[in-house]
Amino acid sequence: MVSWFLLMVQLLRVLRVAVGFSISKPNCVDHCGDVQIPYPFGIGADCYHNRSYEIICNTSFGSSKLFLGPFNLEVINISWSGRYGKDYFNSYGTNKVIIVRLPRKNFCESNGIKKIISYDLKGSPYLFLMEGNTLMMEGCGSRAAMKKRNGKILAWCDTICVSDDFKMIGTTGNDKGCCTASIYTDDDDHLDYFEIDVLEQQTNANSCNASVAIGSVYNINGSFSSLTTFPTALQWRSPPTQFCNHSVEDYGCDCHFPYEGNPYLPNGCRVVQGCTNCKNRCEASYIDGDGDGDDGDKYHCQRHPLFRRPSFLAFFIGVGVVLLALNSYWLYTFVKRKIEIKQKAKHFKRNGGLLLQQQQMSSGEGVVEMTRVFTVTELEKATDNFNDNRIIGQGGQGKVYKGMLMDGKIVAIKTAKKVDESQVEQFINELVILSQINHRNVVKILGCCLETKVPILVYEFIPNGTLYELIHDQSEEFHLNWKMRLQIAAESAGAVAYLHSSSSAPIYHRDIKSTNILLDEKYRAKVSDFGTSKAINIDQTHVTTVVLGTYGYLDPEYFHSHQFTEKSDVYSFGVVLVELITGKKPICPTGDGGWINLAIEFLTEMEEDRVLDMLDARIINEGKEDEFMGIAEIAKKCLNMNGKQRPNMKEIAVYLDGIRSTHIPIIRELGHVNNNQGATEVINANGVFSSEDDPPACSIEV
Repeated sequence: MVSWFLLMVQLLRVLRVAVGFSISKPNCVDHCGDVQIPYPFGIGADCYHNRSYEIICNTSFGSSKLFLGPFNLEVINISWSGRYGKDYFNSYGTNKVIIVRLPRKNFCESNGIKKIISYDLKGSPYLFLMEGNTLMMEGCGSRAAMKKRNGKILAWCDTICVSDDFKMIGTTGNDKGCCTASIYTDDDDHLDYFEIDVLEQQTNANSCNASVAIGSVYNINGSFSSLTTFPTALQWRSPPTQFCNHSVEDYGCDCHFPYEGNPYLPNGCRVVQGCTNCKNRCEASYIDGDGDGDDGDKYHCQRHPLFRRPSFLAFFIGVGVVLLALNSYWLYTFVKRKIEIKQKAKHFKRNGGLLLQQQQMSSGEGVVEMTRVFTVTELEKATDNFNDNRIIGQGGQGKVYKGMLMDGKIVAIKTAKKVDESQVEQFINELVILSQINHRNVVKILGCCLETKVPILVYEFIPNGTLYELIHDQSEEFHLNWKMRLQIAAESAGAVAYLHSSSSAPIYHRDIKSTNILLDEKYRAKVSDFGTSKAINIDQTHVTTVVLGTYGYLDPEYFHSHQFTEKSDVYSFGVVLVELITGKKPICPTGDGGWINLAIEFLTEMEEDRVLDMLDARIINEGKEDEFMGIAEIAKKCLNMNGKQRPNMKEIAVYLDGIRSTHIPIIRELGHVNNNQGATEVINANGVFSSEDDPPACSIEV
């Protein structure tokens, strides 16, 4: 069944090619003599679109002649939009042209103006073509004028007699007494009416031989005087039709090349026979022929531009270059990505990533949840590729950037300048320990990145800057009052005391200073910057290291011995206390080019009992003298050159809480030592050491 169906389809295709497509309606004559008759024209009542397109084929002349029914004009050719050949590229500016014969009109001499010829096509689908049709006149001493319906002149010409033998010279410059004139108007090209008026200017006996005519110069064969009719070009308009193949235009339908046929019939357009086998574009070369679309046409299949020899070679060279460039780029990015992956893995391993994972697994699930390992891509996105505009602080250890993670959380991202590879294990141990610290006055570490040359730490973001800025760079809009200074001092002392004694392993901060005490949105203290911190065993009393720290805060004993103890942090904190009560910087220049050390100046003033003269004038009226002197005494104890005689941070925290609670008399009375419990030294307001196992907690918060 399927084979029979395929055979029928193939047979229909063969028959369709063999039979071709008719240009007239079915069962209608499509030619008369040698003239083809396309629909909407037709012979017979059912073969034309309406009476305006009726064609009459008259065979009584011995040969077949066509006549346009409504006007009884002989038709010698019809061109339409689906016909190809010599007449397709005509000079009329349109391919819908019908050539009819108009008679030559003779006239005799008579003074005045005579209307010789007039034609009216109004209401019909036909228009006179101005381009290609010419006004022609033969005679002596006459002028012919072609006019529109409104009297406007379209063309005129005249002939002149110049001798007694009536030799005539026309406007064309010949000697046959003829003149021709092109038809032109600047209004439009729609000409459905014209008339020719003749004005005689001279008299001669042979003037009845004068004549005038309108004709198409492209179709005239023979001399003017030998012709009784002249071929004239009319444009015909397309009638309304439901069929319009391959193109729709305002003025009708077309079968665009390489299609031919009749676009006014269903399936009226077909591929021209010479182009049926073309896989690419088909081209037509028009040469002189008989214009019937057969002998005058030559068709050939154009090779695809890509496969013409020069284009083909250029195309493949171009494709090769593009493919080579793409392949090179892909290979470059692939190798670069592999190198980056290996480099990141190398950095991760060198920076102790494996050790961190082991420590997290051995330390319990809580640590794993708190310590997050970020990728460098995440941090680059968070900081706009570490843009300098995101820097919020920098120092000897590195830079701190403000960033925003993908979840919208604002963080501080610290990049180190250099990390000693021999200290990687200690760095990871420190990171794990700090990730377990949960103290409200210690900046919380959120995670790290180990894929870079040096590790990157990610902290919570603290918005209100450093204590240093609030003390030394105060604006008129904001004032750091005495109550806030007491709060910051007590909270900072409590945080450092926690690091020294309450965390899972003692941690020495090693860089306590006012720039490392941050303030959150409620101006609560947050101890930060553990870049030089050390985590020690619980039975250790000191660490021996290269001296690191900030001049002005550095413990002199540590500077000489290279042994850092918890009392070294106490000394640095004492300098911070002096900053809080004096408002002075730890190192200040003198007028003679030298430097004044704030700690030494303070101790000198204390010895000479002039410390009240050093107090910050901005807070002098905000606190009590006992409070100022209490802070001064504890600062003096912190700055003792002998580290063993300094109080520990827990004692300092208790004392500062006492001052904040304004219970100075209670603190002064603390002196009873409970020998049955582990004694903790506490300094009273007079600087005398006493012991207390459980000092009273802070009861007042700002």
